[in-house]
Amino acid sequence: MSHLAKAREVFDIELAALKAVRSQLDQSFDQAVDAIISALKGRGKIVIVGIGKSGNVGSKIAATLTSTGSTAVVLNSVDALHGDVGIVNDGDVILALSYSGESEELLNLLPALKRFSVKIITMTGNAKSSLAQHSDLALITKVPKEACPFNLAPTSSTTAMLVMGDALAMAMLQARGFKQKDFAKYHPSGAIGRAMLLKVGEIMRRGERNAVAREDISVKEALLVMTHAKSGSLAVVNARNRLVGIFTDGDFRRHMAADENLLAKTLKTVMTRNPIHIRETALAAEALKIFNERSIDDLIVVNAKNEPVGLIDSQDLPKLKIM
Repeated sequence: MSHLAKAREVFDIELAALKAVRSQLDQSFDQAVDAIISALKGRGKIVIVGIGKSGNVGSKIAATLTSTGSTAVVLNSVDALHGDVGIVNDGDVILALSYSGESEELLNLLPALKRFSVKIITMTGNAKSSLAQHSDLALITKVPKEACPFNLAPTSSTTAMLVMGDALAMAMLQARGFKQKDFAKYHPSGAIGRAMLLKVGEIMRRGERNAVAREDISVKEALLVMTHAKSGSLAVVNARNRLVGIFTDGDFRRHMAADENLLAKTLKTVMTRNPIHIRETALAAEALKIFNERSIDDLIVVNAKNEPVGLIDSQDLPKLKIM
């Protein structure tokens, strides 16, 4: 079997595993979400415990939960019995991860956790396991088989746990009314935060870098304006300085191929009318969405009077670190 064929086989096995776990979802998932939301409303938190690969998955689940507004921490299952269990408080929710449900470290930890007034939710592949039987709720992540040819290395099972964690996070995000703007609070220095916090007016080209010309000037004059601004496009305005069109390098090349007298023609005869544009007060994230959906290179920025006041060049976005 080639490497590529093996890769496809692994994908097929893990996709089948996810479909199997999806079919096992039941009311326990609703109850788990409700229990976690109730704990968070009471100023509690989600404490995630696991060992080995499940512990690694738990760390990622905790990070996803926290970044989407649900406070979560990771408790090392071994260190917990040597003082770290002090991180647990009454009112918390424990999310215990163990595919077998028989991990000795977690079972030894259960008595200490049950001294607190907490809900214990288990994520396991074995509904009859000791861990599931001693928990308040069990989210079953049983998979048909691992992607490992020996059915030993945690692969499909850890993927299933990871997706179940994502499902929990997204269900709580929806239920708690977590909005797009809230991401900025949790990602202040990342690309998400920059895109959410920045306004279009803060990232646009302005002044001499913003090419604007009247619709009655010639294409030759328009090219000089674009060259001076070092821009690949030009916003076209009417006598009242209102945006009426756009003229780009691409427009010039297309028209030039069919019209030898193009340079003498006026902009209004060759411009693209009613161009896509955005208000200067809009969020940078909105501009990013337009670039992604409309496949354009330049986006004209206008004020409340529909006057072009700036330009966003798609080539500027990587420099601004909002892509």
